[in-house]
Amino acid sequence: MLLLGIDIGTSSVKVSVLDGETGKVKAAATWPETEAPVKALKPGWAEQSPNDWWDHFKKALEKISAIVHLEEIGAVGIAYQMHGLVLTDVNGNVLRDSIIWCDSRAVPYGDAAAAKLGETYCRKHLLNDPGNFTAAKLAWVKEHESDLYKRIHKMMLPGDYFGLRLTGNVTTSASALSEGIFWDFIKNDVSTEVLEVFGFDKKIIPEIRPVMSEHGQVSAAAAAELGLRSGIPVTYKAGDQPNNALSLNVMEPGEVAATAGTSGVIYAVTDELLADKRSRVNSFAHVSYSEHEKRIGVLLCINGTGSMNSWLKRSMGNSLSYIDINELAATAPEGSDGLLVLPFGNGAERIFENKVTGARFVDLDLNRHTQAHCFRAAQEGIAFAFRYGLDILRENGFAPSVIRAGYANMFLSPLFAQTFVNITGVAVELHSSDGSVGAAIGAGLGVGYYKSAGEAFGNKKALKLITHKRDSLLETTYVRWKNELNQSLQA
Repeated sequence: MLLLGIDIGTSSVKVSVLDGETGKVKAAATWPETEAPVKALKPGWAEQSPNDWWDHFKKALEKISAIVHLEEIGAVGIAYQMHGLVLTDVNGNVLRDSIIWCDSRAVPYGDAAAAKLGETYCRKHLLNDPGNFTAAKLAWVKEHESDLYKRIHKMMLPGDYFGLRLTGNVTTSASALSEGIFWDFIKNDVSTEVLEVFGFDKKIIPEIRPVMSEHGQVSAAAAAELGLRSGIPVTYKAGDQPNNALSLNVMEPGEVAATAGTSGVIYAVTDELLADKRSRVNSFAHVSYSEHEKRIGVLLCINGTGSMNSWLKRSMGNSLSYIDINELAATAPEGSDGLLVLPFGNGAERIFENKVTGARFVDLDLNRHTQAHCFRAAQEGIAFAFRYGLDILRENGFAPSVIRAGYANMFLSPLFAQTFVNITGVAVELHSSDGSVGAAIGAGLGVGYYKSAGEAFGNKKALKLITHKRDSLLETTYVRWKNELNQSLQA
């Protein structure tokens, strides 16, 4: 069976077609080939058009249609950027651009709701404060766009919208609702308390189905538009980080995944309803979550990781490839001759309790520091941000001995990967994996082609293992970096 995986990212949409029997990717494509823009109409805002996502998907799918026979696809899986808000009217038309994950405007609404709900309820039932997540974003729309709000038929996450476009059905899952802070883990249902505190009508919540189950079948209209066969079941929808964990076979308690794309994430699986006392890391229902088998993904997110790296490329190395940048960074000395980078310029950071600190260079010497120093200091600063966040996870009882990551994005840089391992003290297994392949595997699990994750992953092995090397200079540099960070947080 051929399995189609779709990954709706911030910078692009990627599709992969997987041969379910061999586990090999038969074709893959990404669109756009340059990074998709994010609309920042005001400082701290971030929006994208769901219709643009769909157009990017169509173009990526068209690229692979010459390589594989799309009519042979047997199931579809969808992965998507988490926490985004998509609103549609009764006819399924999008009412406004999506307010995406790194948008900061809703922080006051989440804080006000947390105060009304109370710390005990938020920690015990929601496992998080409402913060800057999807429910708080909807509250902003309710207050500032009241006429539009009255026209809302369904509120959904980005992957739910793709399910609607493919099948005509509007469904969601406990995992999706938990990432939006709509889910009550004690009642195992939509939180009536959250709906009441924000004044939302439950009718706007789509039908709830398991992540790995049929969410509808490709409609005749979608089939004609895309060149697919009508009737193909859509059997998987998951946020990008739970999906990344699935793609790395991180499914059981104690297993840990990481990614360093536009944002940076460490994602640990537990069977406990765990909540950080300050909501600096967040707990959501994993792709395998059910009422009877609790599987919680504890997610540490850093907005300013790959986004910092891509800003440097645009600003200081536009003619360079990322490979060039990685090689150039490696020519600068460890510690970057005293130059530090705080990479937090992509909206409110959860690890700082939703503060917006901005990115900054520290101790930049215009006579001594070069382009190479800037590139290296950024990669070191991003690794330091991971260390800072991992220490928060350690406070919550996680002490991983190994982290699995896809051999992609910033982990393609040997300098970054080794710095990450040296400063965190945790070995990293690098695997051949990405979000669209994970979505294809999820589709295979959802349609029943694979009976278990173990069967889906078979005998796949890591590409390489990066082990820890003691590095006193790096540790000293991290202490300086952390001191600078603490000063910026107190400003």
